[in-house]
Amino acid sequence: MKRFFLVVPVFLALAAVFAAGPALAGAKEHKVAIHVDENDPARMNMALNNAMNINKYYKAKGEKVEIEVVAYGPGLNMFVEGKSPVEQRIATMGLEMSNLSFSACGNAHRNMSAKAGKDIQLVSEASLVPSGVVRLMELQEQGWSYIRP
Repeated sequence: MKRFFLVVPVFLALAAVFAAGPALAGAKEHKVAIHVDENDPARMNMALNNAMNINKYYKAKGEKVEIEVVAYGPGLNMFVEGKSPVEQRIATMGLEMSNLSFSACGNAHRNMSAKAGKDIQLVSEASLVPSGVVRLMELQEQGWSYIRP
């Protein structure tokens, strides 16, 4: 009977250590959505700076982070091929950061294309989503943090 009383606390302690193992090993994962809705190069660069700084911070801590830049309205110009003031930065960061993604609002793209009378080409790094604002809502509902630089 004495062994039972010794084994149970040891078993409980080991169970707690195994349950906390991923947290102790720095396995925490962060997710952040960065919102761009202005056709302002300074704002676009700030969003990309935020992404780089967040990535650098969590990489140094040994923690994972997923980053998604969502652009809609006038901010969609951030992803317009040949027009974006941050096109080269997006290309470079897309190659350097596998945890970074770019979402372009399908509504804004459709409106911009209709106004131009042709299909507006987006940078290859950007993926069309049906709605930028809905994408931000869905990410937040899934527990993502939200940043608007």
